[in-house]
Amino acid sequence: MRTQKTYQLNSVKNFKTSLLAWAQQFETALWLDSNQYHQKYSSFDAVLAVEEFTSLKTDYTNSFEQLKEYQSITNDWIFGYLSYDLKNDVESLQSKNTSVLDFADLYFFQPQKLFLIKEDLVELHYLKMVDDEIDSDFEAILNFNTDIKSSFETDTVKIKLTLSKDDYLQRVQQILNHIHRGDIYEANFCQEFFAEDVRINPYEVYKKLNAISNPPFAAFFKHQDQYALCASPERYLKKDGEKLISQPIKGTAKRSKDKTKDDALKQHLEEDVKERSENIMIVDLVRNDLSLTAQKNSVQVEELCKIYTFDQVHQMVSTVVSKLKPDIHPIDAIKTTFPMGSMTGAPKISAMQIIEDQEVSKRGLYSGAIGYITPENNFDFNVVIRSILYKASKQYVSYSVGSAITAKSNPVKEYEECLLKAKAMRQALEN
Repeated sequence: MRTQKTYQLNSVKNFKTSLLAWAQQFETALWLDSNQYHQKYSSFDAVLAVEEFTSLKTDYTNSFEQLKEYQSITNDWIFGYLSYDLKNDVESLQSKNTSVLDFADLYFFQPQKLFLIKEDLVELHYLKMVDDEIDSDFEAILNFNTDIKSSFETDTVKIKLTLSKDDYLQRVQQILNHIHRGDIYEANFCQEFFAEDVRINPYEVYKKLNAISNPPFAAFFKHQDQYALCASPERYLKKDGEKLISQPIKGTAKRSKDKTKDDALKQHLEEDVKERSENIMIVDLVRNDLSLTAQKNSVQVEELCKIYTFDQVHQMVSTVVSKLKPDIHPIDAIKTTFPMGSMTGAPKISAMQIIEDQEVSKRGLYSGAIGYITPENNFDFNVVIRSILYKASKQYVSYSVGSAITAKSNPVKEYEECLLKAKAMRQALEN
């Protein structure tokens, strides 16, 4: 189905820079980059898929069954995203809030051209209809002029908030009331930052955002006039053979340039009772979700509350794994765990109902997942956080941040955590 060629790279860094710049000519492109953040479950260092041959775009109604059918018929690499609002397909829920961004609830495409980078090798997988372009494309990328100035610069971006600080604090208190009544244990409450009537250069903004954060699950997504510029530190779910891997993040601490202070901040996060309890609640939720499709006694917690350090923050990450029953379709492994526990709360359905009432913006692609599914029925998806969403035709820019509300939460500190998480996106948008 695909013609494959492998090339050795003299400079992986230079090739990646040229490849992403070259990809901007296409109407549809998805770039995934680990930023050399080598970890146990990495499959590739970077991936690029461009130019759709076939695609699936739909709302949440029967969306997972449509994806299952599309994936089975295509029997090829497909790339795309799952929006948070697919929750309405999984459970009897609704999305009452609105969004200017208008991302479809689910979108996947079969790329004509695919690039897989691992160490100093790049594999090009082209559909037969375009495989005569492999060598010329590779040469064009090697010689691509990345210094060409774009036709316009990003405007001055004036960020607004959908919630005032007082309104945010009141809504957190209402969630705390639910927790004290015993309705839920934890809820991930999010707020949107946005700018209107503004033009940005998505490619340049993504480069700035990625340079600031260097995250392991970065993504640049472009489809027509819609963009997702994603600096995610979090994996949602990966399937490798019969193994499923989920790596929820709960627990955040700022960094310091002073090593002694930075080490102290890291140590404080590791020992923070509130942050650990947040993380463990979500680990229990993930274990429960994975158990729905797992072989008996195969759900294991490989890492509990391990501290990972990123350029902007320290994060508390756990790793939960399972073995998938042989009769379970891979898409059902996604459906039974979606949306991810780290972005919802516990119990999941009650938490989603409460945060839908308290939030004022439709999440859409934010707190959904971006990734790919292989012809071998494997997949890997990130969590869409620390991300800038942009709809060029509406000149609308948005980024959202959230934090986990538990019984021990202090509303003011939760607000400060949101501002810490928003810092990289704000910096990337500032000229």
